[in-house]
Formats: sequence, C-alpha cells, structure tokens
Amino acid sequence: MRVTPTEIPDLLVIEPQVFGDERGYFYESYNEKAWREKTGIIEHFVQDNHSRSAKNILRGLHYQIQQPQGKLVRVVVGEVFDVAVDLRKSSPTFGQWVGTNLSAENKRQLWIPVGFAHGFLVLSEYAEFLYKTTNYYAPQHERTLLWNDPDLAIAWPIQSEPILSAKDKVGTRLQDAEVYI
Repeated sequence: MRVTPTEIPDLLVIEPQVFGDERGYFYESYNEKAWREKTGIIEHFVQDNHSRSAKNILRGLHYQIQQPQGKLVRVVVGEVFDVAVDLRKSSPTFGQWVGTNLSAENKRQLWIPVGFAHGFLVLSEYAEFLYKTTNYYAPQHERTLLWNDPDLAIAWPIQSEPILSAKDKVGTRLQDAEVYI
C-alpha cells in the first residue's frame, strides 16, 4: 500500500498493491495493521456504506457537525471526481478543497478525516461508491455545504447542470456554515 498526502496533508490518497495475472487481480482493500503502520492513523471504523449513482449525479458536500465522521472512500464500479473541503476553522487550509478521481480501474482510496465536508460527481455511466466511517450516520447532525459555492470555486469536471437531491440543491455557503473548531 502506498500512502500519498494531498495538497491538504491530512487528506491521504491510498493506493493498494494489486496482484494481477491472466485470471484477474487481487488486492487488500483494507488491512487494519497495514493501515496503522503506513498512515499512523488509529481509527476504528464502525459502518460501511455502498451507493450506486448514475452519470452527472453529484452527492454532497456532506458532513456531520456532531458525531463527525472520518471516511475512507473508494469506487468499485465506474469513476467519480471526489472532493473534500476543510471545515476546521483553526486549520491553515480552512475553506480549501482537494479533488481526485477515484475509479474501479485505479483502485485508489481517499482518507477524509473528521473536519471535512465530502462529496462526489459521477463521471462514468454509473458508479458504485463504498466508504467506511468512523462514526454512525446521524441525520439530525448532517449538514450540507453548497456544491457550487463561489467562495470555494470547486472545479467540478461537468459540462451541464448536475443531478442533485433536494437537500444538496439548498446547501449552505461556507460563509454561513456551521464549521469545526
């Protein structure tokens, strides 16, 4: 497993070692011992989630203000543009974002620690997205940051309007959002 910090050092791109031959391939998507040795992060994952979405669906930018979740995210079918926004007010990278392509082909994962909003845009005909969380889903604490907030200026790779849920259409701008200390 190779671990690469992004422009925001707490966000990590994880690339597994893939063993392939004419029969196909094998890789460990998660190994707690290797995870801790390579990242230095001691987190306990409590929930696994799986979503399927069609092309141009944009989910996010979501976070939980209480019961915050760290997330280890990956794509097992298709491709997405995955985004994390730093909402830690005391961070030197507060309000900055990182975007990366995750796909079934590249098998990359993104570690998103507590303190970030998260979302993704489906680039392929459809995508299946898997993620582990460090805390349980708590809808009463969920918040949505506006996906197209001009203060964030996220460079979503999209040519037309994305397909959004009702809650994602009315997300909050960063300047008005509840954030972390």
